[in-house]
Amino acid sequence: MEMQQFYYDNKIVKKFIYATIVFGVVGMLVGLILATMFLFPNMTDGISWLSFGRLRPLHTNAVIFAFVGNAMFAGVYYSLQRLLKARMFSDFLSNLNFWGWQLIIVAAAISLPLGYSTSKEYAELEWPIDIAIALIWVAFGVNMIGTILKRRERHLYVAIWFYIATFVTVAVLHIFNSLELPISAMKSYSVYAGVQDALVQWWYGHNAVAFFLTTPFLGLMYYFVPKVANRPIYSYRLSIVHFWSLIFLYIWAGPHHLLYSALPTWAQNLGVVFSIMLIAPSWGGMINGLLTLRGVWDKVREEPVLKFFVVAITGYGMATFEGPMLSLKNVNAIAHYTDWIIAHVHVGALAWNGFMAFGIIYWLIPRMAKTTLYSTKLANFHFWIGTLGIILYTIPMYVAGFTQASMWKQFNPDGTLTYGNFLETVTQIMPMYWMRAIGGTLYLTGMLVLVYNIIQTVRAGETIEDELAEAPELQKISAGRIKGEKYHAWLERKPIQLTIFAVIAILIGGVVQIVPTIMIKSNIPTIASVKPYSPLELQGRDLYIREGCVGCHSQSVRPFRSEVERYGPQSKAGEFVYDHPFLWGSKRTGPDLLRVGGKYNDNWHFNHFWSPQSISAGSIMPAYKWLFANEAMDISLTEKKMKAMQTLGVPYTDKQITNGLKDLRTQALKIEESLKSDPDFVKSYDASKKKAEARGEKFVPMNEREVVALIAYIQRLGTDIKVKTTK
Repeated sequence: MEMQQFYYDNKIVKKFIYATIVFGVVGMLVGLILATMFLFPNMTDGISWLSFGRLRPLHTNAVIFAFVGNAMFAGVYYSLQRLLKARMFSDFLSNLNFWGWQLIIVAAAISLPLGYSTSKEYAELEWPIDIAIALIWVAFGVNMIGTILKRRERHLYVAIWFYIATFVTVAVLHIFNSLELPISAMKSYSVYAGVQDALVQWWYGHNAVAFFLTTPFLGLMYYFVPKVANRPIYSYRLSIVHFWSLIFLYIWAGPHHLLYSALPTWAQNLGVVFSIMLIAPSWGGMINGLLTLRGVWDKVREEPVLKFFVVAITGYGMATFEGPMLSLKNVNAIAHYTDWIIAHVHVGALAWNGFMAFGIIYWLIPRMAKTTLYSTKLANFHFWIGTLGIILYTIPMYVAGFTQASMWKQFNPDGTLTYGNFLETVTQIMPMYWMRAIGGTLYLTGMLVLVYNIIQTVRAGETIEDELAEAPELQKISAGRIKGEKYHAWLERKPIQLTIFAVIAILIGGVVQIVPTIMIKSNIPTIASVKPYSPLELQGRDLYIREGCVGCHSQSVRPFRSEVERYGPQSKAGEFVYDHPFLWGSKRTGPDLLRVGGKYNDNWHFNHFWSPQSISAGSIMPAYKWLFANEAMDISLTEKKMKAMQTLGVPYTDKQITNGLKDLRTQALKIEESLKSDPDFVKSYDASKKKAEARGEKFVPMNEREVVALIAYIQRLGTDIKVKTTK
């Protein structure tokens, strides 16, 4: 049989690895800065684009899409070519994938600190960038499918199944979750509202973890672990069960992020049931990976790459056991909104994704550079300091989570909350935040060790060039099943059928959960007293989104005695029918705000935004002094915003839209007059006005500044629901 010669594209793999390393350092450094902000909340005082609320989504996007995403592409491009014995379908598409992805990351790094955010977890990027993501992802998919179709290897190995499922599922998730109505070049509103938006978002959010952070890395595990260990995968049959059960079950589990919320109970229960079932395929994959190393444990002790893989797979097993446990309602009642979830997420990110990426980098670079790793000792040092960093990060966060849950729920014998002041909890867990920062520092130190080790390895090796290979051309055989051929073996040589079945498997759960919630109105009953936001409140809500307040404050009261006592009546689905997007949040670094409207006067909020610590001693909320700047807030889009909301079903009348700016100014003037009830405000306000006039500057009245709009929004929260009180 005639052999065909061709070249594997190593240059594209090199590019993605270098990008992985660079953005790994950046993403982890931003994470460490954020951890430090818990200790020194005003360390970037007055610098809006370095505030916690704006940097937090930058950190998550940098780690998920820049660090892990580039590592995924590097591993896929390397392994896919060798598993298929073919060069990538198109060098142009490969490079478009690389440079397009890096431009998207740069766009995120610029836009998020500037406050351009949709506020949706792991999907904060605005609509033009969303479109770019879709286009580049399609380019990646076309390149992958094209390579599969021109392959020289008949059967598709298990790793490729996971790559295919990753491509089709992420495409579906991204497109449906990113359906937005653009208002301007960098502003849009989700087409979904309230409960519907929450369900779609966490259908996406949970499965972004599943199909961007998990399935492609499982594919990489199935390729690199046997390759490095020089042993076949433990059980090919188990890999078949692992793949199909995982992609079918995962897609149903999103609602476990919304337990005890206003989401219909049937949807919550479906999420719980399928989350528990996920333990089986997840642990099946972990067992398959670890048992592949049976008989080579001496090699594991010596080889740092295998050490990274062992801890990564173990971390995957821990995270995928803990996830289903957290979906149990009695456990979720304790863990949700606490730092327990932060610990859980970082076990997966730091151990599973981080250590898999490190192992792959340490193994690939020396081979592509035709040399040996510069220092095995440094790689081992990286492993141990990284492992210690994970431990010192996660254990304090578990302790902090247990502490928060315990303190929030405690009552005195007379029925009052033992810790009625939310800050009592914050003060109690500050030592854990110090330990987290130390753990993060150690992990970042390990990353910097990798940078040095890889630079020295590349300097000692040859220039990374494409790799010559040869394989026989794929011979055509019967399209049907060959005598004695099992069904799945037939499916493994039929990429189109395999892809179709994967799409069907992932769509079933999404359709069953999302379609009834969106299409059947009785699932989301309306409440007559709930009205649309006023123009000024809508403006303030957009500022709340811009500043990332949802990263620290929830707007969802669960039906627990402790929460009802602390925050007010539990949330109702009808309260959120005009919320595009929903803002329920997923973490309570600060108290819930659903019913905060009217609890404090305007002056309290004014001073709180200026200096939180002057109002609440011990607060770790940063100051928002740029909201007070002597600049008029931008209300040029107010009418467009109201028209967009009207298009989305919010019952604004044409007259309300026409009078929008007039109504906005009227409400703003009322708040300014309210602020003047404080003599200190009047004194400071008059002094500022005189200074501006003395300098010949235009003085912007307080009613035209951003802080007034944010106060208006905060004071509106929860006031549509009339709460009966008894004395």
